[in-house]
Amino acid sequence: MTTDYHSLLARQEAMRLRDRLRAPAVHAASHASPVTTAAGLRAVPAGPADAEVIVRNVAQVTPFSALIEHLYDVMFERHPYLRKLFPASMEFQQAHLGRAFRYLIENLNRPDEVTAFFTRLGRDHRRLGVLPVHYEVFEEALLEALQRQARGRLGGDVTGAWLRMVRFAAAAMVRGANDSLGEPPYWSGTVTDHQRRRPDLAVLRLRPSGPYPCLPGQYARLQSPLLRHTWRPYTPAGLPGTDGELEFHIRRTGSGGVSDALVTGTGVGDTLLLGPAQGTTTLDDDPARDTLIVAGGTGWATARALLEDLAARRVPGRSAHLFLGARTADDLYDEPTLARLENRCPWLRVVRVTEDGSGRSEHGSVGAAVARHGDFTGHVAYVSGPPAMVTAVTRHLAALGLPAGRVRHDPVPDGPLAGLTP
Repeated sequence: MTTDYHSLLARQEAMRLRDRLRAPAVHAASHASPVTTAAGLRAVPAGPADAEVIVRNVAQVTPFSALIEHLYDVMFERHPYLRKLFPASMEFQQAHLGRAFRYLIENLNRPDEVTAFFTRLGRDHRRLGVLPVHYEVFEEALLEALQRQARGRLGGDVTGAWLRMVRFAAAAMVRGANDSLGEPPYWSGTVTDHQRRRPDLAVLRLRPSGPYPCLPGQYARLQSPLLRHTWRPYTPAGLPGTDGELEFHIRRTGSGGVSDALVTGTGVGDTLLLGPAQGTTTLDDDPARDTLIVAGGTGWATARALLEDLAARRVPGRSAHLFLGARTADDLYDEPTLARLENRCPWLRVVRVTEDGSGRSEHGSVGAAVARHGDFTGHVAYVSGPPAMVTAVTRHLAALGLPAGRVRHDPVPDGPLAGLTP
């Protein structure tokens, strides 16, 4: 009964709060009228000056992990019904929020980029049952958590900067949720095939419950019934089948997580949940530029989607170069599919790279292999794979002279900001 009451209250508040929460986004570009936060603080939209205030006083509220623990403690103490929106283990959620804080602080001088990022995040968060009223609850909990972490010594200038920053992000998230109201927050899907290619790797096929809009190269978040409220991103491999089925390549990264549930605890006939497609790692429409794809591990799924999309479009004169990295030749788990693509696509050049140089592969890192094979500064590059590999390759491509605007990849976890010690 209490849960139902709070749920009804949240829905009643949602319409009233929606316009107020959208206000910072409306004025962000012009830095016009101040807005009133949930705590009654008069504030203007966040900007670089707020980031400077936060960084200058960061020692009072770090480590971020402790700040975030205080935040969720306050939120669940005051609103116990919210606990059901979160997974049993809060470890991933806390790490995700810490990365979001760092991203905001680093990018407040790029309001358009921040708005676009959090608009997409708000669209995605609909699958979690997040309502506009929850952002006000979050703000109130953050205020208390900041003071708990700082032992009550945090000045109003610092709390004001934090609130403006968080409200700027929240406004974009509400906008993203509102703009996608006509779209399902998630789809259910039936597992039609599940193959263990290696002890730690499975390839599964999923048939969504209805039409699922997704561009080749975009990723989607999956949830297993074994871990409610816990979602992880995976990119469908290749193009959807004629029946709309999607193929996912899952590497088990540890015990007890989503990857473990999908690799070892999932079988044909099981039902998974599928969030909306996201991401901009999709083919460039400029036919004048050739394509460079650098992939490692199950990042091959993204590479395969892009290559099959290229094959379907087949722009005359456009070529593609694929560098596929793995630890050993045995880790190139989808070799038959790659070989078929090579045979039917004369415009495709493939370089296999392994750490031990086994099989038909070159020895070393994929980044070094790219440097050995010519000048790719005129290409559009796509990078996919483990976060450390993506970071290393993007830096390598920048050093080779490829403009950052022509290097695309899915989001990777951010490292700590320079000068911060969370």
